[in-house]
Amino acid sequence: MTLLRRLSGIALCLAASTPASAQPASEPLSAQVQDLRQALDAMQAQVAEARRDADALRLKLQAMEAQIAALRGAAAPPAPQDPLARIDAIGQEQDLIAAKVDDHEQTKVASGSKYRVRLSGLVLVNVFGTHGSVDNLDLPLVALPSATTSTGGAFSASVRQSFLNLEVFGPKLGGANTLGDVSFDFFGGFPVTTQGVTEPLVRLRTARISLDWNRATLMMGQDTPFFSPRSPTSLASTAYPALSSAGNLWVWTPEVHVQRRFAASDTSAFSLQAGILDPLTGELAQEYTRLPTAGERTGTPAGAVRAGFQHHIDADRTIDVGGSGYVGRQTWTAGETIQSWAVAGDWDVPFNRLLEVSGEAYHGQAIAGFGGGASPSVVFTNSVRAFAEAIPVRSTGGWVQLKVIPRSRIEFNGAVGLDSPSRDRLLRAVPVALFDPASVSRNASGFVNAIYQARSNFLLSLEYRHLWTTGLDDVTHRAHHFTFSTGIGF
Repeated sequence: MTLLRRLSGIALCLAASTPASAQPASEPLSAQVQDLRQALDAMQAQVAEARRDADALRLKLQAMEAQIAALRGAAAPPAPQDPLARIDAIGQEQDLIAAKVDDHEQTKVASGSKYRVRLSGLVLVNVFGTHGSVDNLDLPLVALPSATTSTGGAFSASVRQSFLNLEVFGPKLGGANTLGDVSFDFFGGFPVTTQGVTEPLVRLRTARISLDWNRATLMMGQDTPFFSPRSPTSLASTAYPALSSAGNLWVWTPEVHVQRRFAASDTSAFSLQAGILDPLTGELAQEYTRLPTAGERTGTPAGAVRAGFQHHIDADRTIDVGGSGYVGRQTWTAGETIQSWAVAGDWDVPFNRLLEVSGEAYHGQAIAGFGGGASPSVVFTNSVRAFAEAIPVRSTGGWVQLKVIPRSRIEFNGAVGLDSPSRDRLLRAVPVALFDPASVSRNASGFVNAIYQARSNFLLSLEYRHLWTTGLDDVTHRAHHFTFSTGIGF
């Protein structure tokens, strides 16, 4: 276009500079100007045609981009006409590519649906030794009387506390994010074979479906009782939370509960939980047949509530305290129903970046089904249950833990727990002579450990645990347990 304008200007100047008196002599010059004008007209026509061809090509290109975008499942962005619009389009394209990459990374685990699945877990190796007699070599709960053939100690190793978690991220329902997760370990016993000790059976731990809104959560499934949410920190004890049977209420329980959160300020909030639970009693299960327990024979679920308060100190520290109550019913003998109940309090208080104290305390009746102690929910006044009266056992217990974090990758934990049932009620039942002298009256345990995070997912731990178990014969049995643990998370 610049060349055309220059040629036009030259031609006009030549025409204007020709004098009238010289017109006959400049005839050849006029013919040249005329030729130039015709050439300019031809060139302008060619340029116009080239513009039309370029517009047609642009339209075809946009159509092709739309078809490609449709094949990729995304709408074609409008063709930017200026640099800012083009930069914005490039940014959108980069975000789309990043999202595609994230989807690819998160869908490495194949799913039967279009929703994202995530696999995680911990490969855990425990090397341990005991001094004294215990009920379970790799994860002892109570100390037992020493057998006459016992050497007084044992040493072994195990991987059966390794566990797997599988999460499924579902669709939005009524504005809520949906999530399903299930966890397994290998603590389900041993096959009766010569290699059975190294071939542990798979065991279901938890299975949950949750709907999470901005200020409310609905959870359905099998999980730790929501009215007792805490456990001490131990890498040597993952199959059962630490201090099980020694003051820690934890048993994974089928339940449905809802949580509502209320903001008190920018850094503080209240929470309220309420729900129903399977009224577990601690009875032994059949190997293959699912029979109702004494709590389930009543035909009604148990109920519980918990109120909590949270105060965020900073991104890493939150004060969290709560109080809860539980109530249920149990039918042990024909025509007789007893009440099962508990009140509890729990806390997690970081004093500073170095020290943190957590724990739980409870008092209740007929609550052996939640694993806080080693005594039963009820005792009977006669060895023949059909003619006996069931007396509910009351118990008081809890645990407390001190956590010290001198550096970001290492922590030290010390905890002690106790469950103490009412001895008077135990002795009001069957005469002492009919009891096994080793029957549990009071069970306590304590541990100290160090946990080192060598890498983001590689852990090392050393733990010493001491157990005190007192029977109805007033004899206290003791045992010592040492564990070295190493684990890698994924």
